[in-house]
Amino acid sequence: MPSETLDEQLNTYLADAHSIEEQALAQLRTAPDIAGDASLKTAFSEHLAETERHEKLVRERLEARGGTPSRFKKLVMSVGGKGFILFARSQPDTPGKLTAHAYSYEALEQASYELLLRVARRAGDETTAAMAQEILADEYAMADRLAERFDAAAAASLHDEDDREALREQLQSYLADVHALENQSIGLLEHGQKIAGDPELAALYEQHLQQTRDQQRLVAEHLEAIGGSPSRLKDAAMRIGALNWGGFFQGHPDTPGKLAAFAYAFEHLEIAGYELLKRVAARAGDPKTVELADRILVEERATAQRIKDTFDRAAEASLHAVGVA
Repeated sequence: MPSETLDEQLNTYLADAHSIEEQALAQLRTAPDIAGDASLKTAFSEHLAETERHEKLVRERLEARGGTPSRFKKLVMSVGGKGFILFARSQPDTPGKLTAHAYSYEALEQASYELLLRVARRAGDETTAAMAQEILADEYAMADRLAERFDAAAAASLHDEDDREALREQLQSYLADVHALENQSIGLLEHGQKIAGDPELAALYEQHLQQTRDQQRLVAEHLEAIGGSPSRLKDAAMRIGALNWGGFFQGHPDTPGKLAAFAYAFEHLEIAGYELLKRVAARAGDPKTVELADRILVEERATAQRIKDTFDRAAEASLHAVGVA
């Protein structure tokens, strides 16, 4: 294929990154007001300034290469960001939900720039590669800042609740949340192994699918053991979301890269969910739930790293899928 095809793909990756920054801005402009904790508010406010700079850098780089931001992608992503804020506001434990989703979104940005970096290098565009590396440093740093504030997010979500019975009810709700996350993960992974575009990626998704089914079973058994039950509404909603993502991936020719990026982000959403669960369980005096969360966290972190280790293959598989030799 001619080199301009690779250049076109690089512009597409830049347009994707710009759309992701647009959604990040939609979230961050509201997040400080609903953070519920001073340190979280500061983290979101500081990253808003960084993200405004990221959006400008990507937009200018795309324009310098003769491309333009995708109006459709920009609209969809921006509306998605605002929709997330509305979702967070509707939850009684907004600080926890906000922090978990923000942590996951940082992972999505990391994956997007990791893939952009690889395509830029393949295209011989060192200026774009250097920009991607610069932004990546900020995205990894923000994820670390959020991880350091899981304690604060859990405390703000519980409003310093000391009533043991109320804490037990909250614990059941958090367990139902991670059960629903595992339900969506199963849906994503069932699609993923079929459309991975690479045998190693397909094997990874298939292996984690089995692991995820075991995790969901353990959570369900433990939830029932403490007198709770999975939320059918949450599980159904998350499952529908997984099916929608399956259709989204199949509608994009560079499926392997997008799938790897979203799988990496979803692992971090699960990591955040279990980190918050662990803190609520400790507050409720339930060491068995803490032990369960720690056990599953080891597996989720390992899978996230394995997905990250496949970004080279995902980028190559995506380029191959669109005809770049």
